[in-house]
Amino acid sequence: MENVRCEGNNICYSDQGKGDVIVLLHGFCGSSEYFEKVIPGLIANYRVIAPDLRGHGSSDAPLGAYTIEQMADDVLSLLNALEIPECYLLGHSLGGYITLSFAQRHASRLKGFGLIHSSGYPDSEEAKENRLKSVSMIQNEGIFAFVDQLVPGLFASGAAPQLLERAKEIGYKTPPQGAVGAAMAMRERPDRRDVISATALPVLLVAGAEDSKVTPERTFTSDNPNITKVTIAGVGHMSMFEAPEHLSQIIKDFVHTPVQK
Repeated sequence: MENVRCEGNNICYSDQGKGDVIVLLHGFCGSSEYFEKVIPGLIANYRVIAPDLRGHGSSDAPLGAYTIEQMADDVLSLLNALEIPECYLLGHSLGGYITLSFAQRHASRLKGFGLIHSSGYPDSEEAKENRLKSVSMIQNEGIFAFVDQLVPGLFASGAAPQLLERAKEIGYKTPPQGAVGAAMAMRERPDRRDVISATALPVLLVAGAEDSKVTPERTFTSDNPNITKVTIAGVGHMSMFEAPEHLSQIIKDFVHTPVQK
């Protein structure tokens, strides 16, 4: 892992391969390690950069609530530091919310973008209340207890136990204040479905057929011809673990021929 100073914080990242740049943003209580089985399928043809988001993994975790915009600007600072003019930006869950903020404000830096088990919708009132419950649990019971109750619901039923254990191992490394800051960022994010429907850029939308966190209907919010929509059978919210080779191929197909269905 390497690191750069972004918006006053150290952001750690992996940087592998050569070619067109693909940036992969992980989800809540994850890290760049979420993509450890996806990246090998990409780096023969592409340069793949996977940061630990603000408050996650080995990156700095400042105190207080974060915003999705701050987290997107961290990505912009990373691209600037690495002198990367354009990239394909793909975000899983929380990473997808960050991707939409980036696409809304920095579209000139993108060749295309995508959501992996993510959505342009804002949090519902119930979801906002659940964010506060998550914050309370993290503060009162600790990150281990929170991750233990979070992870099982991210996978399809019947997922191999070792996949859940690996996701937990990664989640345990999340600094508690980072998880709290990111939870508040997700709670306050706006509706960005219009970013998907209005863009002329190629867009990839990936859903899991058994995802109970972000259903395909909440991912597929536009039918514009520049949008590629893929549903992965037998997968929940974690195709990076549940079907990594399939996800790698989906990404390669999108980047290679991004405007085709």
